[in-house]
Amino acid sequence: MKHLYEYDIKILVAFERAVAGKDDFLYWLMHNGYPELAALANSIRGNGDAIRWLIGNGYNHYAAFDAASVDDDRALQWLHSHQFHFYVILAKAARNNQEAIDWFRSRQLEIFVRIAEQIRYFSEGQTFDHHKMPF
Repeated sequence: MKHLYEYDIKILVAFERAVAGKDDFLYWLMHNGYPELAALANSIRGNGDAIRWLIGNGYNHYAAFDAASVDDDRALQWLHSHQFHFYVILAKAARNNQEAIDWFRSRQLEIFVRIAEQIRYFSEGQTFDHHKMPF
């Protein structure tokens, strides 16, 4: 199981662009050894098959992060109780929590601020709740 903070910055930039809806980056991730990041980007964008893929392939923490990043407090608690503290902070940053955003900035982790912003921009533009998973 690889965590987001373990990927090279170039891969994280590709992931951020995939979250932003840039399909060429999504397909690049999918076909170059990062299917988990492609699935996470797709799940963030509301793809139920991607959420099921994450759960079925041992990426429950990514599925929980997806749900927690929007408004699912149970998923946020699940992340916390399973000691995925990085994802708790990232989910809070995606919810526009200034303390969480500052946490990343103080550690020169601007890429995660950008990822959180992309998640927030997408979720704020939605009129339905597609992030309901049993956490």
